Amino acid sequence: MNAFTSSPSDQADGLRRLFSGQQVQIVPVVANPHVDMAAVMLERLSLAFAELGAHALVLDAADSSPLPNELIDMDLPSCIERLGDSVSYLAARGLPRRHVNSRGSSEAWLAAVEQAAPFAHVIIVHAEARDLCRLLGAREVCPVLMAGLESVSLTEAYAAMKLLSQRLGLMAFDLLVGMASRPRRAERVADRLSSCADNFLAAAMRNWAAVDRDIALNKPASPELSQLAEDQLTGLAAPSSFAPSPALAGQGASLSLD
Repeated sequence: MNAFTSSPSDQADGLRRLFSGQQVQIVPVVANPHVDMAAVMLERLSLAFAELGAHALVLDAADSSPLPNELIDMDLPSCIERLGDSVSYLAARGLPRRHVNSRGSSEAWLAAVEQAAPFAHVIIVHAEARDLCRLLGAREVCPVLMAGLESVSLTEAYAAMKLLSQRLGLMAFDLLVGMASRPRRAERVADRLSSCADNFLAAAMRNWAAVDRDIALNKPASPELSQLAEDQLTGLAAPSSFAPSPALAGQGASLSLD
């Protein structure tokens, strides 16, 4: 039985209990160097959490992220930038590797970020898969993969999924697909990744959502993105949230979209 609610059908109750207890949810978002709209995807995901009443802190530790403030090791809270009532930001490029212990773990540093942001309900940790292995340890999380419409980004997302499953034993994933008004191609990306994850890693794609850069930021989150965000907060996946199309079921390992 889920800790947040006694009934899987009452996810709103789960959110109320989560926020009243100030339990921080860690949402790992796996950086993908072949995705050119990562900032847009992070912003849309943050706003989806805000629509649910959560304050999201984006911990941006990817290789493409800005360098951290020079004072971050002396005064971490002061380096967290408030972007609005519901979103904050912390530039943290390179810090997961700078703050490792003798076993190569940077879990203690992530715990320090949690303590420095008591106002946050969710911390979105944007980093490469190898750094997420250092940060997450034994946390029970569902990483959010990123992909675009090109096959190279799909291959990168699959490689990240494989690394996280082998190193951390994580076997359930969500997916954000960046696009520009091409929903059917985005669905093919999700289908292909889900099929390969199931067939070759025995991993499950829990939810996926397309992020359309042509849709204004002041528009409400899509139902798919809202569901993904809600499931990340409560741990309650929809019973039939996603399955690859029948045409892809049982196909081989190819990640090509052609």
